[in-house]
Amino acid sequence: MISQHNDSAQWAQGAGCSPQRNKGGAEGGGHSRRGVPGGPALRTPQLAAWLAGTDIGLLELRTPQGTLRLGRRGDDIVELPVDVAEIEAVLVPVNAPSVGVFLHSHPLAAAPLVRTGERVEAGQTVGLLKIGPLLLPVTAPQAGIVDGVHAADGLAVGYGTPLVDLHPL
Repeated sequence: MISQHNDSAQWAQGAGCSPQRNKGGAEGGGHSRRGVPGGPALRTPQLAAWLAGTDIGLLELRTPQGTLRLGRRGDDIVELPVDVAEIEAVLVPVNAPSVGVFLHSHPLAAAPLVRTGERVEAGQTVGLLKIGPLLLPVTAPQAGIVDGVHAADGLAVGYGTPLVDLHPL
């Protein structure tokens, strides 16, 4: 989210940047960008100059070629390492909307509704909860790639139980 409303912030948003305020101070060093022609590596000096003219503490740019993180260290703008734990935290869990028995497929169909590695759209059914004779759909909250199915077919689950993980698109 961008908390400033100026031309530079709007340009950054249009470029796919997500500047965030860094209240605790930036730590780290090293390289997190990947040298891709026309990618973030070629724009680093330009982005650093823009960032220096704002009060934004952290700028993170994610592209298919990699992630670039710029932050403040004193008066200098430095490139920060990409934290692997942050990338893993990007997984979006699909939780049980109620108590019931989790089903990977409809009782009259043999094929599962989703498989690991499959792309799903927002609102797509990724499983079913059987509550007595009722079948309640479990839907994806957003588009993504199925990373894994946590609950076994036929497992009794409680409200909020993680059932499926998605990598957001």
